[in-house]
Amino acid sequence: MDSNSFAITSTFIVYLILMLAIGVYAYQRTKNSSDYFLGGRSLGPWPAALSAGASDMSGWLLLGLPGYAYASGFEAFWLAGGLLVGTWLNWLLAAKRLRTYSITTDSLTLPDYFARRFDDNSKLIQTISAFFILLFFLFYTSSGLVAGGKLFETVFGLDYRIAVVIGTLCVVSYTLFGGFLAVAWTDLVQGLLMSAALVVVPIIALEGGFNELSTQMNNINPQLLDMWHSMDGKPMTWMAIVSLVAWGLGYFGQPHILARFKATRSNKDITTARRIAVIWTAISMVGALLIGMVGLVYVTNHPSVTLEDGEKVFMLLVNVLFHPVVAGILLAAILAAIMSTADSQLLVSSSALAEDLYKQVINKDATSNQIVNMGRFGVIVISVIALILAMNPDSSVLGLVSYAWGGFGAAFGPALLLSLYWSKMNRNGALAGIVVGGVTIVVWKQLSGGIFDLYELVPGFIFSTIAIIVVSLLSGEPEEMVQAQHKTYLNHLEELD
Repeated sequence: MDSNSFAITSTFIVYLILMLAIGVYAYQRTKNSSDYFLGGRSLGPWPAALSAGASDMSGWLLLGLPGYAYASGFEAFWLAGGLLVGTWLNWLLAAKRLRTYSITTDSLTLPDYFARRFDDNSKLIQTISAFFILLFFLFYTSSGLVAGGKLFETVFGLDYRIAVVIGTLCVVSYTLFGGFLAVAWTDLVQGLLMSAALVVVPIIALEGGFNELSTQMNNINPQLLDMWHSMDGKPMTWMAIVSLVAWGLGYFGQPHILARFKATRSNKDITTARRIAVIWTAISMVGALLIGMVGLVYVTNHPSVTLEDGEKVFMLLVNVLFHPVVAGILLAAILAAIMSTADSQLLVSSSALAEDLYKQVINKDATSNQIVNMGRFGVIVISVIALILAMNPDSSVLGLVSYAWGGFGAAFGPALLLSLYWSKMNRNGALAGIVVGGVTIVVWKQLSGGIFDLYELVPGFIFSTIAIIVVSLLSGEPEEMVQAQHKTYLNHLEELD
């Protein structure tokens, strides 16, 4: 092993030891299922904000988004803008109300919230919601494992499949024991590391590494510098713009992000957390886009450099611009991005398996320890299935994220928002919205051409909203218990504010 490889490897090992140490400490503080799945609702504004942001962005922030900007240029600004607005609206519209309602109903998971919110004694909403969570998170978690495979493949020269297995073991190890606290605290560290990397790399590239950037930019396709034209030089269609901006709609249905709202220690902290989250997201988005564009300029002006996979542009720039020790730290940011999301996804998936399926369907008298152990078992099972899906080296991080993101946004987004604001929504409407949204995503994804080229989240969100409203109105007023609960929630909201 040469000195460069040794320096990078040492940095990775130190980073992993730090994350595992946090996991062990959190394990000692995890006493029951509330601690394991929501950290005892004890997150302050900084860990809540950065944990939500880090778990949201995943490896796609350092691989998928820079790769998209590298391939399509300024077209990527539509996607980034939609996500930034979506982040702000999610914290503004959903955070306080969801936290308050989850306390009022004493619910830990999103399916549990829907079941208690609409007094669904049949547990049908909870079971179907858990099914969609497990389905879409398999693809979402798989995207993180693909990103991990690409990272270890590039840094250590490992075979892709071996690299994926190593990355999976890294994530599972501390999620398995520490639960939500381990995930949240490591997300705080990882979120800071991710943002630092996204700021440092483009600044060094623009100021020190590429002194003749303005001249070099003249050599690339001018259409890539125009956000109104696509990468093939054609004007952006309304369908393409809507498909990119609509990514912001997905935030309202992401269980791993919504869990941070429920875990925040107070409603006042949410206001502070919202500001932190929006600023962090804005900085990270701009950094990711700049990395893609600077990488495009560098590759264009260095014919000897080849980059077959655009999603590795961040790794390319880091290796070109920095000393191996610094490069190791910056490359660890990719691992941080991967781990911060994959651990959250595994935890939410395991909570759906343990709380919403095992406890409700298989063992209704399960103790808290049994639920936690089932959750840990779920982490292993889901990891293995996601690992199998990630074994294809040609998988696209952005492509896998797109499908899962749309699935959650359509299945749960409209149901969540309307449940927080519309008193006439009932159990039948909620069930219809979740089913219609989820099924629309699965069906729309299989079709192509014409209107079916529209990002599936858009029709899924629209059809789900319509289904909730129509079915709720046709099936009558909510039961008295549900109406009374909504009034209690509104009073509680005023008290906590």
